[in-house]
Amino acid sequence: MEGGSCFGQLLSLCLVVVVQCLVVSGGPIHRVADLHWYSATATWYGSPDGDGSDGGACGYGSLVDVKPLRARVGAVSPVLFKAGEGCGACYKVRCLDKSICSRRAVTVIITDECPGGYCSGGRTHFDLSGAAFGRMAVAGNGNQLRNRGEISVSYRRTPCKYPGKNIAFHVNEGSTDYWLSLLVEFEDGDGDVGSMHIKEASSIEWMEMKHIWGANWCIIGGPLRGPFSVKLTTLSTAKTLSARDVIPRNWSPKATYTSRLNFFS
Repeated sequence: MEGGSCFGQLLSLCLVVVVQCLVVSGGPIHRVADLHWYSATATWYGSPDGDGSDGGACGYGSLVDVKPLRARVGAVSPVLFKAGEGCGACYKVRCLDKSICSRRAVTVIITDECPGGYCSGGRTHFDLSGAAFGRMAVAGNGNQLRNRGEISVSYRRTPCKYPGKNIAFHVNEGSTDYWLSLLVEFEDGDGDVGSMHIKEASSIEWMEMKHIWGANWCIIGGPLRGPFSVKLTTLSTAKTLSARDVIPRNWSPKATYTSRLNFFS
């Protein structure tokens, strides 16, 4: 994992002011759901009925192999991956060939990036798991659809839904009292993260974390003393959620700590 330098800043007041200005001047923040369908292309990878990649450029690791992500994962071209800030976003994708495809759209969660080939040159492209790709076909025609290789599709953003799940924070391996890295899991609603802040229980100051890669964020300081509260702001609609003391005083690397909150809770 690449770290890089990241320094704490105090931006809580600024965020509050920005959100208040949006509410006063522009009314409610728009929802992430988009009713308009956009043109793109799609391919598939892995085994024909497989769940997709193991891990991926977002850093979700083995989560992609189990529900609710299982068989719903997808890689996207850089235009949608957004250097990792598009991780966790959800899309509906449907095939346009009425001779072989149903009207049913599949919902996929962005867990990976496809940087070359069909995904290069500024194209909007989805590289789906074999299972997700086949679901776009009329019943019984999944193999025929997969045999076509690249196909034309339409897509749109849709809210992520993780029934029974709350936002969790995985402490990445290598984290210490001086370098703390977190992976965000199961964020419903927008799904993407635009900024994250962390606060020690003994402090009133929110410190900004730095986006390092995929869905991973870090902070350098020290010594950092738990328990920690974590505040995240979505990239798409700037919605904010704060999980108080979600990471305990005796936290450990490679452990996952689940909050009591989610955007649809």
